[in-house]
Amino acid sequence: MKLKFTKMQGLGNDFVVLDGIHQSIHLDRQQLRFLADRHFGIGCDQILLVEKAEGDADFRYRIFNADGGEVEQCGNGARCFVRYVHDHGLTQKSEIRIETLSGVISPKLEISGNVTVNMGQPVFEPEQIPFIAEHIAPAYQLEIAGQPVTISALSMGNPHAVRVVPDVDRAPVETEGALLEQHPRFPKKVNAGFMQVVDRTHIKLRVFERGAGETLACGTGACAAVVAGINLGLLDPQVIVSTRGGSLTIRWEGKNEPVWMTGPAVTVFEGEINL
Repeated sequence: MKLKFTKMQGLGNDFVVLDGIHQSIHLDRQQLRFLADRHFGIGCDQILLVEKAEGDADFRYRIFNADGGEVEQCGNGARCFVRYVHDHGLTQKSEIRIETLSGVISPKLEISGNVTVNMGQPVFEPEQIPFIAEHIAPAYQLEIAGQPVTISALSMGNPHAVRVVPDVDRAPVETEGALLEQHPRFPKKVNAGFMQVVDRTHIKLRVFERGAGETLACGTGACAAVVAGINLGLLDPQVIVSTRGGSLTIRWEGKNEPVWMTGPAVTVFEGEINL
C-alpha cells in the first residue's frame, strides 16, 4: 500500500500528516509506529489524520502518538492541521472548526503566517482530567521514586501535570517525566511539564509527552503550564513560552475563559511511502 504524506513541524514538534479525505486510510498500531520511527520510517512525534467531519464542523482531526496510541488533543498539531488544509486546497476559510476526541477547536490562519487556536477552557475537575484526588486544588502532592513532589493537574483536552522548577535545563525531564507519565493517580497517563518562571510574562518549558517522550515543543503543554502558573499567582494573563523548538504566545483571562495559543506551522517536505 502506497501512502502520500506531508511532513510538518510546529516549533520542532514534528508530524506526519495524512489526507484521509482523498485516500482511504486504515492503519493498525504497528503501521503507525513504523511511520513514526525515525530510523525505519518517516519519523515524527505524532501522526495527524485529516478526515471529513461527522457533525457540522469543517474537518475531523485524529491524533496518534509515536507509540501508535490515539490521543485527544495536540496544540502544535492543530496549527499544522489548519496550514495543511489551506495549502492543499481543502478550504479557503482562514478560521475553521475541527472535531477532536475532546471536542471542537477553532484554529485561525493569521496574515503573518502564524496560527492562533482557541484551545477551549481548561478543565480542573479531577475526574475529568482524569486524576485521582478528593477535590480541586491549585497544587497537589505526589510521590515519585519515594520522594514528594508538587504538581498542578489539569486537562487541555488531554491530561497534564505541571511542575515548577528553578532551572528547566537541569530538570530531570527524562527520568521524572517518565515516572510522572505512568503515575497511578493518572489513570490514562499524563503529559509531564517542567516550567521555569523567568518573569510574569515569560516562562521556559520542557514537556515529556505521553506516548512520545520529550519533544521540542508541546502546544497543549504550553497552555497547561501558563494556566497552572496563573492559578498559582506566578504569571500574567499573556505569556511567552520558550521551548527548545521556539516560542509560543499563550493567553488566558481566567476562569470560564478559553485559552488562546499563537505560533508557527511549517511544511518540511512531502512524499510517498510504501507500507
